[in-house]
Amino acid sequence: QNQKTKEQIESLLQNGKHKELRDRLCCRLTFGTAGLRSAMGAGFCYINDLTVIQSTQGIYKYLERCFSDFKQRGFVVGYDTRGQVTSNCSSKKLAKLTAAVLLAKDVPVYFFSTYVPTPFVPYAVQQLKAVAGVMITASHNRKEDNGYKVYWENGAQITSPHDKEIIKCIEECVEPWNGSWNENLVDTSPLRQDPLKKICDCYMEDLKKICYHRELNVQTHLKFVHTSFHGVGHDYVQSAFKAFGFQPPIPVPEQKDPDPDFSTVKCPNPEEGESVLELSLRLAEKENAKVVVATDPDADRLAVAEQEENGCWKVFTGNELAALFGWWMFSCWKENCSEDADVKNVYMLATTVSSKILRAIARKEGFHFEETLPGFKWIGSRVKDLLDNGKEVLFAFEESIGFMCGTSVLDKDGVSAAVVIAEMATYLEGKNLMLAQKLIEIYETYGYHISKTSYFLCYDPPTIKRIFEKLRNFDTPQSYPKFCGIYNILHVRDITTGYDSSQPNKKSVLPVSKSSQMITFTFQNGCVATLRTSGTEPKIKYYAEMCALPEQSDRTVLEEELQKLIEALIENFLEPDKNGLIWRSA
Repeated sequence: QNQKTKEQIESLLQNGKHKELRDRLCCRLTFGTAGLRSAMGAGFCYINDLTVIQSTQGIYKYLERCFSDFKQRGFVVGYDTRGQVTSNCSSKKLAKLTAAVLLAKDVPVYFFSTYVPTPFVPYAVQQLKAVAGVMITASHNRKEDNGYKVYWENGAQITSPHDKEIIKCIEECVEPWNGSWNENLVDTSPLRQDPLKKICDCYMEDLKKICYHRELNVQTHLKFVHTSFHGVGHDYVQSAFKAFGFQPPIPVPEQKDPDPDFSTVKCPNPEEGESVLELSLRLAEKENAKVVVATDPDADRLAVAEQEENGCWKVFTGNELAALFGWWMFSCWKENCSEDADVKNVYMLATTVSSKILRAIARKEGFHFEETLPGFKWIGSRVKDLLDNGKEVLFAFEESIGFMCGTSVLDKDGVSAAVVIAEMATYLEGKNLMLAQKLIEIYETYGYHISKTSYFLCYDPPTIKRIFEKLRNFDTPQSYPKFCGIYNILHVRDITTGYDSSQPNKKSVLPVSKSSQMITFTFQNGCVATLRTSGTEPKIKYYAEMCALPEQSDRTVLEEELQKLIEALIENFLEPDKNGLIWRSA
C-alpha cells in the first residue's frame, strides 16, 4: 500500500532490471548482530512498510506461543528520527505500523509519543514488565539505512534460538492481516499507552545509582560540549547531566536537532574520529571546554575527545575508554561497597574482539572477567544470567564505543556513559589529572594494551567467503596457517566452525556462529588478532591488540611491533589487491 515502494518495483520491471529485482525480491532480512538492518526501499531484503509488518506479525505469532499472559503484559515500541522521502519511509511511521499489527490483535502497546534513545526500549521492557519490545533504528549506519531491533522480556536483545524461530514465524504469515496497515491505530486505540514520562523519570532516577561524586559535579568549573549527531540524544543527555548535578553541556547547535540527512557529517558514526567531530571540537575551543562527548544518532554509543596541553585533541578509542571506565567503576565499587562484600562476586564483560584490558585489571584486583561473542545482545543475555545468580556486574563494553555502566539497562547506553565520563573527568581534575594521563597510569599499572581496529569494504559476498575458506585450508586442506609472514601463530579459534586449537578437545568455548565469518589468531609475541565480517555492513573488519605485561613499558616498541604484524596480516591473509577490497578512507 506504499505508492513509493510500489513504484520502485514497477520501474525496475519496466526497465528490465531483472538482476536488481532478483536481489531485492529473492531473499529475506535476517537477524544480524543488531537485529534486522538494511537500506530503506522496496524489496523483501529492504526495510519498508511491508517487511516491518511481516516481521511484527511473525513476532506476534512467536510471542503468543511463548507467553500465555502476552495480552496482559504488552509490548514496547520506540523509534529514532531516520527517514527517506523517496520510499516514504520514516522510523516513526514504521513504529506506528509495528504498533498497529499488535493493537489490531488486542495486544497492549507502550508506544513512545516521541523519539527516544535506543536504551530506553530495553529499559522500558524491564520496568513495565512487557514481554518484548522493538526499536526502529539503524543506529550509526549511513542515512539510507534503517533497522528493527528486538528485545526480549529480560531487557536484552534477542539471541538464538529466538531469532531463528521468529524468522520461521515471519515466513508463515507474510500476507498482511486485517488492521496491520492501519497506522492510525496508535492514535485511536485504548490499548495504546505513552510510557515517555514514566520511563524518562525512572531512568534519570536510576542513573543516580552510578553517581558517586555529586558534590564535585555541582561545584566544577569544567565545561563539556555535547553533540547528538543529528539524532535523538540532545534532551536526554541534558537531563542526565542535571541528574548528576552538572550544569548542562554546551550543545553543538548545527547538530542538536534531528536531521535524517545527517547534513553536517560525511557519515553519522562518531567512531570515525576527528573528521566527523569537527564542529564539536571547534565549538569546544571557542567555549574553552576541555572535554567533548558525542552520542551517535540513537544515543546508544559514545565517543569522547579531550584537549591536550598542546591544544591538540585526543579522540579516545573504544578500547581506551573501556580502560578508563573499567578502572573507574571498580574504584567506585571498592570505595562504596559494604565491609562484607566479596570481590569474587564482581564481574565485568567484553566482547571477544574488544581489548583484554579488563582481563588484566580483573587478574590483579581479584574480580571476574568474561568474554562473549561480538554484539551487545550476547553481553545483555549473559549479564542477566549473572544477575539472576546473585552476581554483581559493574561494567561491560564492546570496542565499537558501546558501554554499559551499571545494570539498569542491559544494553549499550551512550546517555549514561556520557555523564559517567563527565564525572570521571571532574574527579580527575581535582587530582590535577586529565583523562589521557589517567589512561597511561592504568596501562602502567596493568600492562599496556595497544589495539588497532579497522576495516575493508567488500560488496561481493563470494569474495569474502573465499578469503575465509582459504584461511581454513591454508597450506593443505583443513589446516589453518602456522605463520603470518614472520610471526609465529600459537593458537587459532574459528567461531564459524567451532574450532579452537587452544582447548584440549579443540572445541570453542564461545557458541558457534555459522551465519558470520570470524577467526582469531593468538601470536607468540603476545598479540591477538581477529578477522570477521560485519553483522550490519559490507565490511571485513580486523582487530589486533598487543597485550603487554606491566614490566614491558616501552610503548613505542610495542606500537611498532603491532603495526608490522597488522601489515603482515593484511598482506598474507586479506590480500586486498588480489581480492579487490576497498581500503577504509582515512
